[in-house]
Amino acid sequence: MRLLAAALLFLALLTPAQAERLVTMVSRDEVAITSSFSGETLTLFGNIEPEAGSTQKYVEGPYHIIVVVTGPWQDRVARLSQPVFGIWMNTQQVLFKAFPSYYHVLSSAVLTDITSEETLDELDILPSDQAALAAQPGKGDPKVLGAELIRLMTEQGHVDVNPTGVVFRSDTFYAAQVSLPSDVPTGPFLAHTYLFKNGALIAERSEGFTVRKIGFERFLGQASTGQPLLYGIVCVALALFTGWLGGVVFRR
Repeated sequence: MRLLAAALLFLALLTPAQAERLVTMVSRDEVAITSSFSGETLTLFGNIEPEAGSTQKYVEGPYHIIVVVTGPWQDRVARLSQPVFGIWMNTQQVLFKAFPSYYHVLSSAVLTDITSEETLDELDILPSDQAALAAQPGKGDPKVLGAELIRLMTEQGHVDVNPTGVVFRSDTFYAAQVSLPSDVPTGPFLAHTYLFKNGALIAERSEGFTVRKIGFERFLGQASTGQPLLYGIVCVALALFTGWLGGVVFRR
């Protein structure tokens, strides 16, 4: 019996592991912002295939997908204003360091139907997890102000959790729509895909794309940050000239 068990174990070690892998692609690797930019929708495609070297010819589900799209990190400050002796004042303040400027979670089902809350917490998938990670010690409740920060960014379209954002077109092929608002921040974005089966994470993959300004908008952005003094002087001069020109044109 011992010899038989040892032989079976040896054969199991020689047999290639059967596992799945993700093959993903973003419809565009760059989004250009111009003066007429009103938003953009990208599509993330993906397919589930047998791992290289596996003896599997086909993969069998059911599968679930969670896609987390993260934009450039920024430092943000959340403040709570309350009346003090009849005057509204900032009574609490928390700095959220390196907080995503854009954070969308797309999934093929409700997150808690895909996997456990413990797994979601371990992977820091929820926006509240990102707020907890970014919160710095301050004069305020990070949980309360983090929830308010997420609420405001959700209203702006910069944070979202969409349980129907991923649609399976077949047993293994899926697609997700990534919506970028008109005021989307510029910089590198990352779309990280998680593959789940029976509640367990079995594969991950990331794809990146970039949002950047082009043309005159890019020149203005670079000038405002690269040469702020000259940029300010030119803006004041243009404002004075425009006011003078308007007075001349509409003078009675």
